Amino acid sequence: MWRKALVAALLALAVGYFYGSPELPEQILQYVSLPNFQTSSQNLNSQNSLERVISGAWEALITLPTRQWSRVAVGVNACVDVVVSGVSLLQALAVDPGIGQDHEVLHSKEDLKEAFVHYMGRGAAAERFFSDREAFQRIARAAAEYPNAKFYVGGNAALIAQKLATYPDLMVLLCGPVGPKLHEMLDEQIIVPPDSLQETDEFHLILEYKAGEKWGSTQAPQANRFIFSHDMSNGKMSSLETFVASLEEFQPDLVVLSGLHMMDGQGRELWEERLKEAVSAISDIRKDIPIHLELASMTDKDYMNSIMQEVMPIVSSIGLNEQELLFLSQAGEGPHAEMVAWKGIPDVGRVSDILLWILERHGRSEPSSEADLTRIHFHTLAYHILVTVDGYWGNQVAAVMAGARVASNQACGLQSVDVSKVELRAPLEFNSSHIEPREQLSLNPAEPVTVWRRGNVTFHFTPVLVCKRPLRTVGLGDAISAEGLLYSELLPQQPF
Repeated sequence: MWRKALVAALLALAVGYFYGSPELPEQILQYVSLPNFQTSSQNLNSQNSLERVISGAWEALITLPTRQWSRVAVGVNACVDVVVSGVSLLQALAVDPGIGQDHEVLHSKEDLKEAFVHYMGRGAAAERFFSDREAFQRIARAAAEYPNAKFYVGGNAALIAQKLATYPDLMVLLCGPVGPKLHEMLDEQIIVPPDSLQETDEFHLILEYKAGEKWGSTQAPQANRFIFSHDMSNGKMSSLETFVASLEEFQPDLVVLSGLHMMDGQGRELWEERLKEAVSAISDIRKDIPIHLELASMTDKDYMNSIMQEVMPIVSSIGLNEQELLFLSQAGEGPHAEMVAWKGIPDVGRVSDILLWILERHGRSEPSSEADLTRIHFHTLAYHILVTVDGYWGNQVAAVMAGARVASNQACGLQSVDVSKVELRAPLEFNSSHIEPREQLSLNPAEPVTVWRRGNVTFHFTPVLVCKRPLRTVGLGDAISAEGLLYSELLPQQPF
């Protein structure tokens, strides 16, 4: 395809010169885009830059589905996020930079420093439990009193509820440990059951870093954040039963569940028993109500494997990022599980392989399967993939674009895309799989969703216009999943 475009461009150039039009070559160059085509800075800033074409296509092609949700129930993790510069806070705690090392559970300032350096060097998001209550409270106090510390609504459920509440025609129920500070910050449109209100807030510390930021010998390849807490209410998913009980009165047409990751690091005895109770509670939700499960960073492979075996088959949809996707495959010995970590932008073919494996192993990729899982919304910095089993979900082309658009806008702190502040990092050409047989695919910026099928599973790929200087990275995944759900439609002929 690109070769044909190049031949056409060269032919047009020759014709232009033959008829003596010196302006023609520049006009043509503005309309020709090739993966390795070297253009001038003037051309990159022209109205026909790839970023501008993609942004324009989003505005033209993103449309709401015919049948929209009217009542959405969200639970069960909620907290107050205290956001600070990670390097600045650790320096204030008199911690010196050193060698990074991952820890499944944090027990001290030293563990915190090592885990932060480990993920900062990779530009990767992570979340950990801090076991020492008193030490955590000292760090939290220092963070809250630090200059420029910011307080935000936190917890996947609360963040998803906040995003959904921006749509005035949508009724949103939020169930989780909601303290006075969080209740004050929540959108007025959000309904919080009385049983979810508590006297004190749960605080999570968000240590952010910027792209290119240095600490000692460590340099961040991209902006991201490291999250940690000593949160027992969310850590035991104590609001789950209250959440499920509230559904009978609220009568939602969509349920969004998050917070399972908070039990990671709590010990097998706790999560094993609590997971059984969670599965029982989720199973009590009416079968005709779709359930979306939002995943987050975890470290315990046995726990992740239990979630795959016991929870994924009883939900309709999941949302996750590249770290969570690879860890899921490692825990279940799936495709590409031998990889330690992604190198740079995750390979589309490898991502596609793992997504298909999840639906084949734990979803309803075959009509004979009794599993409910039919949809996965995957997001990474440079691109998103929405994968669905055929016949269950509609409007997914618009849904995947809507998720990419909100990622660009929210990271830059804007209501609409400013093409001068974003850049395209997604590959323009890629393979549908890393293993044979595979199909070579390409992206058309004017219609920026590439679609392919593997069996009766359809993949929808779209690029993200990455914010060059993101103002805030926390909650992007939650906003992406929320927006993708808002633009999704459950097809009525397929009962759950």
